[in-house]
Order: sequence, then C-alpha cells, then structure tokens
Amino acid sequence: MPEQQPYYGKNGEPKKYDPTFKGPIYNRGCTDIVCCILFIICILGYVAVGILAWSQGDPRKVIYPTDSRGQFCGQAGTPLETKPLLFYFNIMKCASPMVLLEFQCPTTQMCVEKCPDKFLTLNNAYTNKEDFKYYKNFCKEGLEGLAVTQILTSGLCPAMLMPSKPFTRRCFPALGQKGGEITVGNKSKFDDGEGTMRDAKDLVAGVKNATVVIEARQVAMKIFEDYTQSWYWILIGLVIAMLISLLFIVLLRFLAGIMVWVMIVMVILVIGYGIFHCSMEYVSLKSEAGSNVTLKDLGFQTDFSVYLHIRQTWLAFIIILAIVEVIIILLLIFLRNRILIAIALIKEASRAIGYVMSALFYPLFTFALLSIVIAYWAVTAVFLSTSNQPIYKVFNDTACDHSRKICEPANFSTSSMKAECLNSKCLFAYYGGETVYHKYLIGLQFYNVFLFFWCANFVTALGQMTLAGAFASYYWALVKPDDMPAFPIFSSLGRSLRYHTGSLAFGSLILSIIQIIRVLLEYIDHKLQGTQNKCTKFLLCCLKCCFWCLEKFIKFINRNAYIMVAIYGKNFCTSAKDAFFLLMRNMIRVAVLDKVTDFLLFLGKLLIVGLVGIFAFFFFSGRVKAFENTAPNLHYYWVPILTVVVGSYLIAHGFFSVYAMCVDTLFLCFLEDLERNDGSAERPYLMSDRLLKVLNKKNKPEPAE
Repeated sequence: MPEQQPYYGKNGEPKKYDPTFKGPIYNRGCTDIVCCILFIICILGYVAVGILAWSQGDPRKVIYPTDSRGQFCGQAGTPLETKPLLFYFNIMKCASPMVLLEFQCPTTQMCVEKCPDKFLTLNNAYTNKEDFKYYKNFCKEGLEGLAVTQILTSGLCPAMLMPSKPFTRRCFPALGQKGGEITVGNKSKFDDGEGTMRDAKDLVAGVKNATVVIEARQVAMKIFEDYTQSWYWILIGLVIAMLISLLFIVLLRFLAGIMVWVMIVMVILVIGYGIFHCSMEYVSLKSEAGSNVTLKDLGFQTDFSVYLHIRQTWLAFIIILAIVEVIIILLLIFLRNRILIAIALIKEASRAIGYVMSALFYPLFTFALLSIVIAYWAVTAVFLSTSNQPIYKVFNDTACDHSRKICEPANFSTSSMKAECLNSKCLFAYYGGETVYHKYLIGLQFYNVFLFFWCANFVTALGQMTLAGAFASYYWALVKPDDMPAFPIFSSLGRSLRYHTGSLAFGSLILSIIQIIRVLLEYIDHKLQGTQNKCTKFLLCCLKCCFWCLEKFIKFINRNAYIMVAIYGKNFCTSAKDAFFLLMRNMIRVAVLDKVTDFLLFLGKLLIVGLVGIFAFFFFSGRVKAFENTAPNLHYYWVPILTVVVGSYLIAHGFFSVYAMCVDTLFLCFLEDLERNDGSAERPYLMSDRLLKVLNKKNKPEPAE
C-alpha cells in the first residue's frame, strides 16, 4: 500500500514524539466543570419533576377508562357503578397521534352499561320512538325539544352508533369482512340505506374516512392478538439471536481472519438463497388464477398475506435482493486490498478484546442504565399526562356573584354559594387545572422529554468513553498485559466518572439539543397538516433533513472526541478539535480503512439477522411440516418475523458495538502512532507486527553495541 502523504494545511500540526507518553494519562484533572454542575442541577430538577408528577398524577386514568368529566367508569359508590364500559362519540378521532402524548382521545367519552349492538344514525333513530329511546343510552341529558342538527351542534349525541364489543373495558367496533368489504354488523361500508346522513356535514366527512380508519384499527387489534399468541416464541428467537451473536464474537476473537471471510461468503450465500426462494415462489404462482394482478390494482389490503399470492410481490423481492447482492459483490471486488488491512485491524481488535474480555459484557451495563432511564421517563410521562383534574364551576340562569367560580360538587348543596344562588348548579367545566403546576404542565412534559434525551445520550457516551479508555491502554502498552491496568474497564469507568462527567454531559447536551429540535419539527409538521402549502412542506422537509445530517455528524464528532478525552484527559472542545484534525490529516485512511471495517462489521450483523430471519420465516409461516403443530395460529405471521428480525439486529448491534468502539479507538491510536513514531530504535511503532506488515512498515532493530 503506497504511504499516504499527509496534508497539514489548516488541519493542525501532527503529534510529536513524546518519550513520556505511555497511553491514557492517569495524572489528569476534572474537565468541563460548569457543564458537570449544570447536569447535576438538571438531574436534581428531573427528580423533583418526577416526585411532583407522582404526587399529582393518577395512572388509573390510563389503565381504567374515565369519561370526559374525569370520572372512573364502574367505580363503586358512585352513580357510574352500574356503567363499567367507556363509549366514544367518534372513535375515529382516537387514531390521532396526539392520543399517545396526552393519553386522552379528543372526542366526548361517556360511561355506559353495555356497548351498542346495532348500527344506527341519529337521523334514523330520531324518527323512530323505540330506536331513539335506545339511542339515548349513548347521549348526554337535555335532548328534549331539540332538533337533530341542534343535538349534533351541541355535541349531546354521537352522529352514529356502530356495533361494538368491549375490549379493556372500552367499546371498539365489532368488525367483520364480507365479500372483501369491511362490514359493521349487517351493514357494509356503513351504508344506512336511505342517505339520511347528508344533513350532518361532520358525519358525511367522517363516513368518507371511516373505512380507512376502522381498517387500521382492525389491523392493530389483530397485530395485538398475534403478539399475545407468539410472544414467548419471539423471546426464544431473540435468545437464539443473542447466543449466535455471542458465539460469533467468541469465534471472531480466536479466528478473526477466517471468520471475516466466512462471514462474507455466508452473507452472499444467504442473500443468494433469498433470491432463489423468491424465484421459486414467483415461478410456482405462474399457473394460479389471479396471481398476475398488479400491486397498484390490488391497492391496500388489511390481510397482508394476500400480497404473497401476487407474482409482482415476489418479483419486487427478487429485484431488491439482487441489487443488494450485486452492490456487496462489487464493493468486495473494488475494496479487496483495503479489506486485507481492515481484517488486520479486526484481528488487532480481537487481540485487544482478548486482553479486555470484560468489555464483551459491558453492553449489559449500558442496557441496564438505559432501561432505568427509559422506565423513569415513561413513568414520569404517564403521571404528568394523568395529573389533570376535572374542574367544576358554578352555572346559573340568574345574576350571581359566584357565577363561573370553581366549586366542589360533593358539598355544593350545603355550601354558601348554593345558599346565595339558589338556582345555581355545580357542573363540569373542563378537564385540566388552574394551579401553577397545571399551567406549566406542558413545560414539565417538555423538560421530561429533553432530560430523557440528555440522560440516554449521557449513558451511551459513558459506555463509549469507558471502552475507549480500556482499549487505548491496550494499544499503548509496550509490554502486554504487564503495562496494562489490572482491570481496564473498571479503571477507565472510574476515570470517566471522576474526571470527565462534565465532558460527557457537554457532548450529550449538544446532541440532545439537536434531537429535541428534530422532535419539535415533527410536532410542528403534525400541527400544520392540512394547512401548509407546498413551500412550507418543502421548508420543513429541508429542515428535518439538515438536522438529521447534523445529528449524524455530531455523533461522529462526539464518538471520536470521547476517545481523545479518554486518552489525554483534555476538555471536550479541545478533544473534539484534536480528533477532527487528526482524521482530516488522514482523510484517505478514514475513508477507505475505517469505513471498510465498519462495512465488514455490518455484514456480520446482516448475517446474524439473515440466519435468524430465515429460521423465523420457516417457523411462523408453517412452511416446514415439522413446525405445523408447534407454530402459533396467527392473523399475520409477518408480525413475529419482523419483530424477531428487528430485535436480532438490535442485539447483534449491541454485541458488535464493542468491536466497533474497539476498532475506532485502535484506529485513532494507529493514526497517532504513525505521527508520533518513525520505526527507529528510539521511536518504534507500537502497532502489531501484522499491521506493520500490511502497511509495509517495520521497526528498525536496535544497533549492536
């Protein structure tokens, strides 16, 4: 390999030889103290927010149904004791993404004795005495003397009733399928037979979208049922993925060169088998009736298995897999020389992990910390979202000094307000609160999300710096393992927490700010849906794209900055600058060596996902007779398959992240080694003989005395 001539220019001066440098500096001081103090204060504030939310919130509002007045359905000792089920006036509004944020469906909700069991529109029921009597069970009081339009305008009744079934004590539409059409009860596509719904404009608009929304909810219910039937098999698949990942990492430790080539060949074979299987399915459907229908003509179907009976689906799979196969083969051909260097770097990483075996289990510690962060955020979010209280105010028909003041319905009849205003009533006004806490509730939710990002990024950064410090101590050790700490991981973890909490908080704060901006852009995009013009859409799209790219760049800078902090103990900004200039002075090596190594590790993840995915496909689809009686009976067998595939990738990524961090650390150390030393007896290279050989470099022997 021809030696790269580094261009310094504005990229800083190269590292100079320092005879006292022996790897990670132990005599170091605290860095970024201001950010450390700020982070500690914010964490204490986060704890205070959690305590405040837990004292004000009521998670029963998520678990148990409550009506629009905040009253629990079926609660003993209340007028709603005999009404245990929750009915939604317009369940289509529950499909809004805001439901996930607020835990409240933006439609009127009331407690009922039982769910509606037949299809009725308000227009039809209003003209029939018996039907209207039945309809009133799902309406508010005060209907006497009002016309249909007045009832709808006042929001006293739902525009229509659909046959429903209780699920988690809530009424959901009882859907079926007849002749390929979504049906509710005995009606198809919500046809009322007389066209009487035209009088209610809101209802007409709702009916136009009803099929799509209800289909989506039907799919969601079936997916939920599939998870309840297959969750233990999914867990078994994830355990298998974990064992394969662990076995792969162990084999990579002892047989790095062989395993990399085996991995490359296996990936090509697995994708090749995918092309072969899809081709066989494509050919087998040639004689089946209806298999030549195009995906465009078929449209959206809630039963996704229908697509597997269409030849065009398998043709699309063949094309996609063939493109991936060709790209991988071409990359391997053009990068074959660089792959040899990357393999040497992976072998060096395997040796490093051999000396720091505890690093393989460090992701479990990171996973545990992230689980705590996610759990704290989720619990706090639920308590914050359920801390609104029903607010009651005085309503009266005559003049009263207490009009619109807050009241308590439990003791209102004996209160001074009632005595002064005899005709007044204490009625529900809205769902919220008027205290300082409730006024700033949205701010507390925002703070909860922001601290979640900050803490999660901090935990990830801590793992990166800890691993970097441990692997750097291996690289710069002249005599391995004598010059290494007895416990490299614990030593590096202690240094990171003791001296560099501020640097970790600084880097993770920058990343969190960018992530929260991306969340706000998504929120703004959601709020402006239906009102924005093409220019606004284009602007939002550009902003989201730019901040996505910026997030990726900051992650890259942070990762390398943490490595430099772990080695030299400098503050975050100095370390980020040094790492960036070091990489810029070696752009060619960064582009063709570090990224080739990342590509090889990605192939390893792809192989694990492919193996587990093929196994999951044959098991859940019932294609193998041995599994026919064992596999669960599912609506969509792709649900557990996709879950296992995604979970397998995350598990493989967790194990391979150790290798990736090791490679990145050794790569930076390797670049500094080339700048600090020249291979002479006084300044020998510290890289392994294998890397020296691949780079056509060698250490000169000491002169004979």
